[in-house]
Amino acid sequence: MRLLDRYLLRELFVPLFYCLLGFQIFWTAFDLFSRLDVYQNANMSTGAIARYYLLQTPELLTTVLPIALLLALLYTLTNHARHNELVAIRAAGVSMARLSVPYFAVAAVLGGGLFLVTEFIAPKATAEASRLVKGKGDTNSVWLVNLDFRDDSKNQVWHIKRYNPATGEMEQPAVDWEERDARYELFASRAEWKQGTWVFYDAQLQIYRPPTNDLPQLLVTNVLTGRFVGGSPAQLQAEIKVSQMDKIMAAKRLRLSLGEIMEYWKLHPGMKTDRAALLMTQFHGRLAQPFTCLVVVLVALPFGAMGGRRNVYAGVAGSVGICFFYFVLLRWGLALGTAGHIPALLAAWLPNLIFAGVGLAMLRKVP
Repeated sequence: MRLLDRYLLRELFVPLFYCLLGFQIFWTAFDLFSRLDVYQNANMSTGAIARYYLLQTPELLTTVLPIALLLALLYTLTNHARHNELVAIRAAGVSMARLSVPYFAVAAVLGGGLFLVTEFIAPKATAEASRLVKGKGDTNSVWLVNLDFRDDSKNQVWHIKRYNPATGEMEQPAVDWEERDARYELFASRAEWKQGTWVFYDAQLQIYRPPTNDLPQLLVTNVLTGRFVGGSPAQLQAEIKVSQMDKIMAAKRLRLSLGEIMEYWKLHPGMKTDRAALLMTQFHGRLAQPFTCLVVVLVALPFGAMGGRRNVYAGVAGSVGICFFYFVLLRWGLALGTAGHIPALLAAWLPNLIFAGVGLAMLRKVP
């Protein structure tokens, strides 16, 4: 059996590699010609452009990996069927369930890798690629301007004149908050994150005690350690990303990692219903995304394993059609979940459950 598994996997990996490579080349060429004016305006060198597309590769993988796996499986299985190899394997007493084990193993590994890429690699790589274009080739030169957000966990309101996501530096930050016996207003020329806390330079802290008092006590210092101020760089980055994302963008694709969602949740433990629906849909969508590879195997197996020349192409067309409707249903579920029309759990997992059921039912009919 190990020899059979190695043979099946070897026959799968070659077309899978070429499918992924083909998607990368096609997307790079198409995007390059459509964005040439952007790169020219940014004065990007050839090396910077090449680095940009290298950084975009993890995000591209999250979209094309299930499709590439589908096409590779269809090619491999139909090729086996065309040469009557599946008939010989089945005649030797190998069941369809046993035959599918190496394919499901590959899908599980790819799904796990897809989760790691989307959670830890793609967000940072995509952000750096964006800074590379906006910063004219320098990933450390981009400053976001006029940021305003509220930290509900500490009841603090932030205004930042300029913020560098790459270095975590602020210029002209201002923080307002109120406690039971006093109201505070903090101003500084700049701030940076050091050893788990914000350090404010040329700081001015105005203390109004009681909060209704109009005459503040004034504290002026060169350096002020803001251990009383919340909002880590990770939380700040999540705040920026969520604030820049509307419902239409969220309904089209998964844009937030689980870490970014959790960091945002720390800042807003009692958020409004509409924003909660958007984040919960993104959260469950991230959890459901790796299982797409397993669903693809379930759908591809019954079609690709059909023997004979007459039904091979019909099987390929049918499988591609089913997977097309799968992605349509996935987008539809994201849209409904983001808008709050259906529960986020149902919106994210229903496509996987429906098409996994379809694949299992059709797999049982394979002779």
